[in-house]
Order: sequence, then C-alpha cells, then structure tokens
Amino acid sequence: MDSEIAEAVRTLRPTLAERSAAVDADGAIPDESITALVESGLFRMLRPRWSGGLESDPVDFYDAVRSISAACGSTGWLASILGVSPWHVALFDERAQREIWAAEPDALICSAYAPVGRFVPVEGGFELTGQWRIATGSAHASWGLMGGALVAENGQPMDLATALVPLSECRVTGTWDAVGLRGTGSRGLHADRVFVPSYRTLRNYDVVLRHAPGQKFNTGPLYRMPYGAMYSTSVSAPIIGTAEGCLDAFVARVRGDSRLSFGSGGPETAQQVAVGRAASEIDAAVLQMHRNLRELHDCARRRVEIPMQLRLRTRRDQAVGTERAVNSVDSIFAAAGGMGLRRGNPIERAWRDAHTGRIHLSNDVNAALELYGQGALGLPVDDMLV
Repeated sequence: MDSEIAEAVRTLRPTLAERSAAVDADGAIPDESITALVESGLFRMLRPRWSGGLESDPVDFYDAVRSISAACGSTGWLASILGVSPWHVALFDERAQREIWAAEPDALICSAYAPVGRFVPVEGGFELTGQWRIATGSAHASWGLMGGALVAENGQPMDLATALVPLSECRVTGTWDAVGLRGTGSRGLHADRVFVPSYRTLRNYDVVLRHAPGQKFNTGPLYRMPYGAMYSTSVSAPIIGTAEGCLDAFVARVRGDSRLSFGSGGPETAQQVAVGRAASEIDAAVLQMHRNLRELHDCARRRVEIPMQLRLRTRRDQAVGTERAVNSVDSIFAAAGGMGLRRGNPIERAWRDAHTGRIHLSNDVNAALELYGQGALGLPVDDMLV
C-alpha cells in the first residue's frame, strides 16, 4: 500500500507544481489539492490500522512529504504537519482516538503546540483558555492539538500538556500572510474556557518517556518512536524536499538555456559548482534522515530501549539537515542570477519557503548542537524534542 501511495504522490506532483504559483499568490491551497492528498492515502500512513490507517514505516511517509514539497513547498509543509498529527493522536487515550476517527474517518488535525494555553482543573477534565498565533492547517482541519500549562488552584503551572479540541469549539482567528509557505493555512486559534475531558489531554512528559496511554492500545513499533524524532522531522523533511525541487528547477532551466557553455572559468562554472554543492548537501541531509529513522524504528520494532546517543544524533542531524537544505537553496539562488529574481518563479519561491520554514523552533541548529554536545560530554539532557 505504501508503494501505491508513493505512486499516487508522483502522479499528483505535476498538478501540484502547476498550482504552486497560485497557491503562493493567493495564500491558500485549493480544496482540490486537499481532497487529492486525502484520496492518495498520505494522511493514513501514520494512523493505527484499527482506524483504517497503515502504520507505515516513517521513512516512507517522510519521503512522500519530500516528494510533495519538491512540487510545492506550502503543500508539502501542510501535508507533513497534518500527516504527522494522527501519529500523535494515537498516543492519546483510546476514547479520544475513537471519538475522532469513528465520527470522521478522514478527519484532519492541525497543531498549535506552543504552551500558551492554561488548563484549569474542573470536574471531569479541564477548562482550556488561550490564544495560539500559528496553527498550521487550521484552515482545513476539524480538530486541533493545542498546547498549554496545567495550573494548580493557586494559578501556578504544574506541568505541560497537549489537548485534542474540536475546532468547532474554538475561533479560527486572523489570516496567514507570511513571506513564505504562504499557502499553509496557518491561522491562529482562540479558546475561551473550552471544556476538555481528561481523556483528551496528554502530559508532555508521558510522551517523552513513551508512557503514553495510547501505547497500551496501539502496540506497533511506530508508536514507540520518540516524539522528538517524529515531530522535528516533520518540519525538516518539507524543507529538504523544497531544496530538491529548487535544484531540479534550476537544472532544467540551465539545460534549456541556448547560451549554455561547457567551458570553464565563466559564470557557467559557478552554476556547475552550485549544482554539485547543492546536490551533495541534499544527499547528506536525506541519508542522515534515513539512517536515523531506520535505526530508531529498528529499536522500536525490537522493543529495546532507544539509546540517548541515537536520539541526540537524530535531533542533531534533523536540524543540521534543515541547514544543509537551506544552504543548498541559497547556493542555487545565488548562481541563478537574474533568472531567479522574478517574483513567483520556482527558485525564488523555494528560497522564501525554505527560509520561512527554517525559523521554526525545531530547526534551531545551535539548540540541537548544544543538546548533542551536552550528551556527548556526559551532562544531563532534558528536552521535549529528544
């Protein structure tokens, strides 16, 4: 089935590429593209089998994300975030999972993990209040994963948690008008004393320690993968794919240029060097991503403890992989010269999309390198994304 999804994505790519300029200009992905992604099976790849999902190998999912992103950065980013959310939902209490997928088998779930909400204990659960400025996919989703702090009676925060909330009980606020990734529908969310039953909340450290209630119900290796690896890869794979699409567009454009020279020392040499450098950086990012995900999944499949060294290496390579991808886009953009300056062309658009995605918290290279260094030097490491 995963190969069928890969083929469906490949078939869809030309259409997504044709629509990409309009997506960027209009700031929205058309409903036809969302429907096509749903029908491709992409959003079922990380869902549990009992719910109609596939429990796919994470490598296959992120490769599909890269393929979509090469055609349209916004669509790839949206596909990645909406596609990884079912994996997180599978860690919640069984009742929460059934509440979503029994009523709406193709439900799309956006995420706003910033812990800006406040969970106030009430009978049977919590009242959630907060305002999240960015929730990728909120323009298309019916549920949201929303982060916040559990507060004591005195108002002091006790713990961090994530809630599953129907968007019908929230307000989708504002518009998404960014320099890049313009079509992701990343509008804001506002909740005002929304009741969330206890079974639709999940403490962050239960997820980090892989003691989440859903793991007793969904026992496959996919749900023993670390949250840090799954979530952080979901915001690097689209950028790597965007870089691949940028490189492909540049190579096609230069090959079609009747002025192409095979001499050395002129501007053509700079173009050739940029192609070689960009291709190498992208290859390194992909190879490290594949290696780490496969080793993590192998540990999960064998039900052995995942070494901290591997988790830290995965986090390091994820952030550095994003940096590699952005650097490759930069080198292509510089080598493209005037051909890349016209607003809306694939190279310029990839440059904006890659730099917009890079500022995501998970793509902070220095933070990831610091964590890796702490672990290598025997210092304590405490981070949600490891």
